[in-house]
Amino acid sequence: EDPSLERHFKGHRDAVTSVDFSPNKKQLASGSMDSYLMIWSMKPQMRAYRFVGHKDAILCVHFSPSGHLVASGSRDKTVRLWITSAKGESTVFKAHTATVRSVHFSSDGQSLVTASDDKTVKVWTVHRQKFLFSLSQHINWVRCARFSPDGRLIVSASDDKTVKLWDKTSRECIHTFCEHGGFVNYVDFHPTGNCIAAGGTDSTVKLWDVRMNRLLQHYQGNSVVNSLSFHPSGNYLVTASNDSTLKILDLLEGRLLYTLHGHQGPATCVVFSREGDLFASGGSDEQVMVWKTNFDAADYGDVVKPQKYGSSVDGPHGIGSEMDCGIHHKKTKSQDSGRTNEPQEEETNLANTLEHIMGQLDVLTQTVSILEQRLTLTEDKLKECLENQQKIIQNKTN
Repeated sequence: EDPSLERHFKGHRDAVTSVDFSPNKKQLASGSMDSYLMIWSMKPQMRAYRFVGHKDAILCVHFSPSGHLVASGSRDKTVRLWITSAKGESTVFKAHTATVRSVHFSSDGQSLVTASDDKTVKVWTVHRQKFLFSLSQHINWVRCARFSPDGRLIVSASDDKTVKLWDKTSRECIHTFCEHGGFVNYVDFHPTGNCIAAGGTDSTVKLWDVRMNRLLQHYQGNSVVNSLSFHPSGNYLVTASNDSTLKILDLLEGRLLYTLHGHQGPATCVVFSREGDLFASGGSDEQVMVWKTNFDAADYGDVVKPQKYGSSVDGPHGIGSEMDCGIHHKKTKSQDSGRTNEPQEEETNLANTLEHIMGQLDVLTQTVSILEQRLTLTEDKLKECLENQQKIIQNKTN
């Protein structure tokens, strides 16, 4: 079956810049040039929340692994961490000296990486938003920064036409990829962490092996690539382009599978859900769209049959005969069938309980941070009142 448009959300008053699914797929977050964060419910007839706080355009949003927090970065130079409840409370911190273009949680939910027009990538603790360190070898705006799945590496994309790979522990740049002919708008890690994909203003998508630092695949299009997202299986990639289309690439066979038309004007952002059965996109038409993937749900490793579509991709130019960075066929479910499911069920229940506890801790920490910020504001106001009173008394005595 072809991918199909499931539903669309209207509520933003300007171009949508970023979208992300909550881990449980019950909510979808979107940021916009209208400076609002919207949290959409995936349940029909459920109301959406509009969160107000940023003073300028929101350029990036990302759910924490627990799903209890959403990070957003803005042109107002701040990052906000929101509790996804009806109140829409948030803590705010000045993250950079210029526009914040990218926010991304580490897979353990403990760290946050941000990227900015001040040419730096910064890493923070999520709890109390404590600054840890800066990565500052880019010589132009940094548009995107992401943690690797294991949290050991960071990748960043910049208007200096490079993609840089960083070691989080040593804080050193371990490789620079210079193959792009234009600004690099977006970069992300393959689910295995063994390769990265990047797209940019030169209308190309490139995939590199980060262990061998070599180019694996190259897709030449005819329009600026604004965003991309790997399918959780690692076998497919979806891109959003200025020509208003979304494209799904088959990485196993190195070819274009689908060209999807839905947005009126540039498609600005796209992301798969954690299970890969859905993907969401946003555009300059102020719309958020949710698409059903419709790949074979039983085995994402099966190659999707080619469809005859009006492709605006000139054709993929594969480097080497196959992807060797972890793109593979999924093991069949019949394996390990002799084993009982009880230990697995216990492990799953324990993991779910721990995840819930971590989520509650996130919320508690955020609530404490919000209260601390309010106390600081109250103290500042009291000081201001006292100073004003002293000035009035001085003026009267004079």
